[in-house]
Amino acid sequence: MKAISLFLLISFFSIEITAAQTFKNPLLPTGADPYSFYKDGFYYYTHTTGNRVELWKSKTLEGLKDAPHKTIWKAPATGPYSRSIWAPEVMFLEGKWYAYFAADNGKNENHRMYVLENAAQDPMEGEWIFKGQITDPTNKWAIDGDVAKINGQLYMIWSGWEGDVNGKQEIFMAKLKNPWTVSGKRVKISSPKFDWEKIGDLNDANNPPHVDVNEGPQFLIHGDKVFIVYSASGCWTDFYALGMLTASVRANLLDPKSWTKSTQPVFQKSVENGVYAPGHNSFFKSPDGTEDWILYHANDKPGQGCGGFRSPRAQKFTWNTDGTPNFGIPLKKDTELPIPSENKK
Repeated sequence: MKAISLFLLISFFSIEITAAQTFKNPLLPTGADPYSFYKDGFYYYTHTTGNRVELWKSKTLEGLKDAPHKTIWKAPATGPYSRSIWAPEVMFLEGKWYAYFAADNGKNENHRMYVLENAAQDPMEGEWIFKGQITDPTNKWAIDGDVAKINGQLYMIWSGWEGDVNGKQEIFMAKLKNPWTVSGKRVKISSPKFDWEKIGDLNDANNPPHVDVNEGPQFLIHGDKVFIVYSASGCWTDFYALGMLTASVRANLLDPKSWTKSTQPVFQKSVENGVYAPGHNSFFKSPDGTEDWILYHANDKPGQGCGGFRSPRAQKFTWNTDGTPNFGIPLKKDTELPIPSENKK
């Protein structure tokens, strides 16, 4: 009996160890616009929840389902940032934590970007202070902000409108004086150009008949190149996909001519794998810094649109010989995947 019990015990721990080394997508049953920042042994994760900024803290990707989470900011009942809290990003910059998000007053045309700040080492603790709106002098429609420090300079990218009327979302960029203040004018670095960026017919009396979309831009820096990976076409279509801009890290990043746009999507739906409308991604490194991972949302079936069917998924990606990222294709739901590498250098 003792031998059998010992065998069962060893088998149990073996299963536990195996389970701890793998995970399956989706990471959560639902969650659009996922963003993760890895620091001091933890994944700090957030996604769109509608009326607040919610933050998860987990040691592992697999553990996200049971990880502690809290509301770090709740939208007020009324006012310019009381509704439609979209695409929050929580990141560590210049020695403090910052949360960026878009919000409006119930009217989409009034969407703007806002910033929170927390001086605590752990963003689940301390006080989150509302720093206010972050905008360039035009103060136009803006969502999906992302921030990175490149060659000692902070930059912000976001999806915006050229004017005040919906119909085309474009990617803008500006320098930051600090994590909550834009310095100088915005520059448009991407506008929907190819057919795969212009799939956006709407059947909604409250919206224009068609919208061309470039949104959800994310910085990705590798070697001597700066990439901006963005989402193209309407999220309400099955053709939502990722496009990419490329520039030299030594170039003037505020010169639109410094950026080259990929002629084809770099990540798109896979009918064979049952993954539709993959997009609004972010990036993170493995705990040991040796692997690159993409985090994105997607639907399981065609026609599910921009609603609550979207779920967060993660997968490792590699690099081509020319230094560009190779994202592959979105993997089938419930595929068992190795966890991000934790072997310390």
